[in-house]
Amino acid sequence: MRSIGEMARSSGLSVSALRFYDGAGVLVPARVDPVNGYRWYGPEQLDEARLLAHLRRAGMPLADIRLVLAGWSSTETELVRRLLRTHLRRLERDLSDARGELSTVRALLDHRENPMATHHVATVRLTVGAPELAAALDAVRFAASTDPELPMLGGVLFDVEGESLHAVATDRYRMAVAQARGTSAGALGARVVVPSSLADAMRALLSDGGSVRLGVDGNQVTLEAGARQAAGPCLDHDFPDYRRLVRLPAGTRALVDVAAFRKAVETGPVRTAEAPEPGAGRCDLSVLKMAGDGTVAVRAEGDDDSDCVAVNRDFLLQALAAGARDELILEFGAPTAPVAIRRTDTEESFSILMPVRLDT
Repeated sequence: MRSIGEMARSSGLSVSALRFYDGAGVLVPARVDPVNGYRWYGPEQLDEARLLAHLRRAGMPLADIRLVLAGWSSTETELVRRLLRTHLRRLERDLSDARGELSTVRALLDHRENPMATHHVATVRLTVGAPELAAALDAVRFAASTDPELPMLGGVLFDVEGESLHAVATDRYRMAVAQARGTSAGALGARVVVPSSLADAMRALLSDGGSVRLGVDGNQVTLEAGARQAAGPCLDHDFPDYRRLVRLPAGTRALVDVAAFRKAVETGPVRTAEAPEPGAGRCDLSVLKMAGDGTVAVRAEGDDDSDCVAVNRDFLLQALAAGARDELILEFGAPTAPVAIRRTDTEESFSILMPVRLDT
């Protein structure tokens, strides 16, 4: 184990930078001493810290770095390579220095062989209630990417483990996870990425209630609802290791009345900033702050921004709608850490929104 000082000397990141990336949930220490708060890092985290140093010197956004680190140990590096190419196209200044840093990362990727988020399929049969599966798809579909440069994110991950199905979607700037339980037959698990169009066709079959049968056979996925069926091939790409992406430092939670909070967001003040999505122009931001009494306020221009977090307003409204509850829990960490929107009845269904830097 390395102390934070040893990790700083070995990785090229400063101590303050390591503290920042801990608070942002990007590089969390393997252990924090509960008595003195000292941070300790595992041996495998040194390579991640060095990779992080290269990517930050190249100016890569934190949202993309999360995905790079999540896929760092994968034998399938397409997502990482596409992220690097997309970032290069966005750079307008200091391109020569950035190319040098990213070339170093590519060379490191070529020597990595240990899989982390391996795309794997098997023959699986899962019987699940139509309302449960419909709720899971509704909770995550809004977060699926439409970016043609990142086709592996253009669908919904179906991660079947035993009798549990996790549905996951992300476009790098938000992520949603939901769970449905059923009864299984066949192999113990499979992980496939269902194209968004096929996921929508499946959702259309789930309006009649009762039970449906989900089947995964090789690269083919099928949903049977009575005599009706939606079937097709899965995306031939790996999905990032979502379990790592949602390991966030514990934050402060606030219970919000969804209708009242939604109205406050819709009618409240907004600020504008460059949208993180390439070519998206500017976007409206809601700047949120949790008060001492546990309420969440939308801050106006000119208010004190300390301990505030800014998120894309449209993304926030979509996450509230996808939560489909009268009350939801908002969890805030550091201003640089994602905001989590959680249900009150389960920890297995939630969404997270990446913060957006305010213009200065």
